[in-house]
Amino acid sequence: MDSLFDSPPDREPAPSAPPPSAPLAVRMRPQSLDEVVGQEHLLRPGAPLHRLIEGSGAASVLLYGPPGTGKTTMASLISRATGGRFEALSALSAGVKEVRAVIDLARRRLVAGEQTVLFIDEVHRFSKNQQDALLDAVENRIVLLVAATTENPSFSVVAPLLSRSLVLALQPLSDEEIGTVLDRAVGAENGLAGTVRLSEDARDHLVSVAGGDARRALTALEAAAAGAADREEGESPVELTVADVEAAIDQAAVRYDRNGDQHYDVISAFIKSIRGSDVDAALHYLARMISAGEDPRFIARRLMIHASEDIGMADPTALTAAVNAAQVVALVGMPEAKLALTQATIHLATAPKSDGVVSAIGSAMADIAAGRIGSVPPHLRDGHYAGAKDLGSAVGYKYPHEDPDGVVPQQYPPDELVGVDYYTPTERGAERELAARLPRLRAIIRRLRS
Repeated sequence: MDSLFDSPPDREPAPSAPPPSAPLAVRMRPQSLDEVVGQEHLLRPGAPLHRLIEGSGAASVLLYGPPGTGKTTMASLISRATGGRFEALSALSAGVKEVRAVIDLARRRLVAGEQTVLFIDEVHRFSKNQQDALLDAVENRIVLLVAATTENPSFSVVAPLLSRSLVLALQPLSDEEIGTVLDRAVGAENGLAGTVRLSEDARDHLVSVAGGDARRALTALEAAAAGAADREEGESPVELTVADVEAAIDQAAVRYDRNGDQHYDVISAFIKSIRGSDVDAALHYLARMISAGEDPRFIARRLMIHASEDIGMADPTALTAAVNAAQVVALVGMPEAKLALTQATIHLATAPKSDGVVSAIGSAMADIAAGRIGSVPPHLRDGHYAGAKDLGSAVGYKYPHEDPDGVVPQQYPPDELVGVDYYTPTERGAERELAARLPRLRAIIRRLRS
């Protein structure tokens, strides 16, 4: 790093092509906008990212998306387009000191008329203090920030930095786009240069295990090609088969980060599948979380919440099933507890659904927030103290168990809320019986006998 009092050094030469020894994914990184595969929603003419890469824009950007979708590529292309100095920091190793040193250097370069592009990979791993250290430099364009993250910035990037940057979401590549990446790598001189030939089945398998991740696809292709070359069959080009690909890859990695946005996306899909009564989809997302090492206590907590939130009195046993699964998690642990979680998931997904519990407490709390509170009726007040009767407390209270039906006419809510209905049962599941019984209970209690 230059001394803070030195003049800015001369501009570094443009980076040369990666050496042949570099990984295939690095060698195949696009060197121009025309070589980029995918992300058409961000690269159409006039779009912010397209303008930045063409050099006609000057905004800091947060590139958000899954691995292998082109975030580092976009940062490299933006740097080339601006013609400025490129500085890269990794949030895994850089601290506030390193961030401030780069900003000081960029400030001196700006005096000399030279822009600095600061690329920060894994920016979600920066602490709040580290992110705050960037604010002034981004606000005043001392640096053009290009930050990459695999996590939703709304959860991992401080609000002031979000407001100063364009947030651009990159999407997983489609199967067709992954296929294009593979075909290009097989034939390109900086790729495998035609030394291998992909069988159709092997190509399909590579596309499948890639899961929209170009880097994963190229890494798998390179490993499979290396393994096939060891066969020494003398063929040129060597044909890659499904067996070659399977030998190079144990299994496709599950795209799921316990601490990232996939954590929120998958649990959201899990709950929505249960709510929608799609037991098969719910089991898919459950398996996905278990395979990725999600905390089973977290899954159990969400099942308990869901049992009341979306099933409630339509099947009162759903909450019992969820609580039982949580107890198995606590008392037995994994991997055996996955069966209890599966059982609870199946129970909840196939149960009748009702949001009556949520609506009931929501309506009641809305009245409280609106000030509809009122005084507790005197006959319901505590009468277990000296002088209570003199104040009218507990006087006139009717004990329901003394009535043959166990229900007596009596005012329970404050005066302001007499006749207000909060709970409305549905006609689904066990609530069907409640829907018929509740009006009769209310009629007796409120003296509304027909």
